[in-house]
Amino acid sequence: MKDTSASEDDSNLLIIIIDTNPFAWEECSKSEIPLSLDNALSQILIFINAHLALKYNNKVVVIASHVGQSKILYPLADNEETTLSMNGNKRNANMYPHFQVVTDQIVSNLQKLLSSTNVDFLKKDMGASPTITGALSMSLCYINRVTKTDEEGHIKPRILVLSVSPDSAYQYIPLMNCIFSAQKASIPVDVCKIYGEETAFLQQASNITGGVYVRVENPQALLEYLMMAFLPDNYSRNFLNLPSQDQVDFRAACFCHKKIVDIGFVCSVCLSIFCKWSPVCSTCKTKFAFRPIAHPLSQNNKLKSK
Repeated sequence: MKDTSASEDDSNLLIIIIDTNPFAWEECSKSEIPLSLDNALSQILIFINAHLALKYNNKVVVIASHVGQSKILYPLADNEETTLSMNGNKRNANMYPHFQVVTDQIVSNLQKLLSSTNVDFLKKDMGASPTITGALSMSLCYINRVTKTDEEGHIKPRILVLSVSPDSAYQYIPLMNCIFSAQKASIPVDVCKIYGEETAFLQQASNITGGVYVRVENPQALLEYLMMAFLPDNYSRNFLNLPSQDQVDFRAACFCHKKIVDIGFVCSVCLSIFCKWSPVCSTCKTKFAFRPIAHPLSQNNKLKSK
């Protein structure tokens, strides 16, 4: 889908959502082609610096989708940024100063986030699933705040999700709300599936918003996937043949048991999905008028009696 509203003079706002689920990254580091979070982060930082180097007015925001919470890693508040620059790492003379500020802030804030991981989430029904919906909501709110100050409309935002965790049926409803909000605002959602099985919900997010979905076959070559598929901005994508999805899994999660279903029952009023039939919709409380289906044997007996 070509974006005719984009121009080569636009400022590109890239919001990167990093799935920092430590339990999924531990499994990824023990797979056939292992990739640890440290190695992945070093490649992601190179990709971020490449995005900033493409144009002087390019912006980047990094959000961590962690277990039980979502946190903005970069940029920080003004007071936190000043403290970090004064007491942080020493400046490297061989590195562009802005690149070092971005790298130091992301690394230091990610270390703080991982050190405060709460393992009690494993005991809950939701398990150790990351709050991808919370990170998407924060991204949309940040984009809304930035674009409202841009009177000329030169800021073109997009979202990139780096995922290693499976789908969570508990997050289906809020996730779909975020997807349709991004579609209405013309914000493409790109998805890079680094590890694990295909995620049906993120596939739908990429397909509905006109983004790019790529499943990484070789996690150790993550930087190559990022540079080739996700570095081009909205304007450049009009002239490139980017990866596309041959098949999209459009399965949904039921509203009653939060399970992914192939065939279900849909409320005709509020469009809620259920895995089992019910005479009353639990969402909108609509009562359905129906007639019980007569058994064919009973109908034959009635005809014989007549």
